[in-house]
Amino acid sequence: MTDQFPAGLRVVVTGGGTGIGRTTALTFARLGAASVIITGRRAERLAEAAALHPAIVPVRADVATEEGAEAVAAAAGEHGGAVDVLVHNAGIHHIAPLGEIDLKAARDLFDVNVLGTVVLTDRLLPLLRSPGGNIVFVTSPAGHNPTPTVSMYAASKAAVNSLTRTWALELAPRGIRVNAVAPGWVRTEVYESSGMTTEQVDGLFEQAAKGVPLGATGVPDDVTLWITRLVEPSSSWVTGQIITMDGGADLVRARQV
Repeated sequence: MTDQFPAGLRVVVTGGGTGIGRTTALTFARLGAASVIITGRRAERLAEAAALHPAIVPVRADVATEEGAEAVAAAAGEHGGAVDVLVHNAGIHHIAPLGEIDLKAARDLFDVNVLGTVVLTDRLLPLLRSPGGNIVFVTSPAGHNPTPTVSMYAASKAAVNSLTRTWALELAPRGIRVNAVAPGWVRTEVYESSGMTTEQVDGLFEQAAKGVPLGATGVPDDVTLWITRLVEPSSSWVTGQIITMDGGADLVRARQV
């Protein structure tokens, strides 16, 4: 284990089969975590991630359900019985202007992005190390910025922002810290898996970079760096914070208001 983390660290990462979740799980594993439980709905993606490091434990589970939360808790029990770090990364996206919002899709989005975090945290709370436990949400700048056509997604991330700050106060007496990262444009496979071609995704990100003051979009490692940093003992006085990482795009929005 590195000097940053105590030996035997046990981590849970939701949505760990792809993108930011997979990179986060692999980073914790490479830093010496004893176990990194990853969840997801697609068994093949979880298996691919687990093959990258022996400390990664795949658990096929829908964490928006009580059954999924129980499966994760059971896996945690089999791998030490405690949880040091819970990373809420699982999430879905939905684009639709007002008047065209699909209510079923909106309900599914809130089930995963918001209620799923409540269900899983509630179930794992007895296992979360106290003092010393950490919860980290992966949210979005959409949670604090008006974003046309993605109102449901933005509202779900605003809810996550509220949970971050509220739970930070609620869990502080137990010595459990709660923080969040809010990445902007990050290139992951989610775009291709949603049906876009590689050329289309390239064009999308080239256009997005033009609106970023630093002139570049992000990659999963940019986000994982801050997830692990928030968990380090050196950050033991940090809680209730939402760290935006978007190359300065938030500054442009603030100037335009």
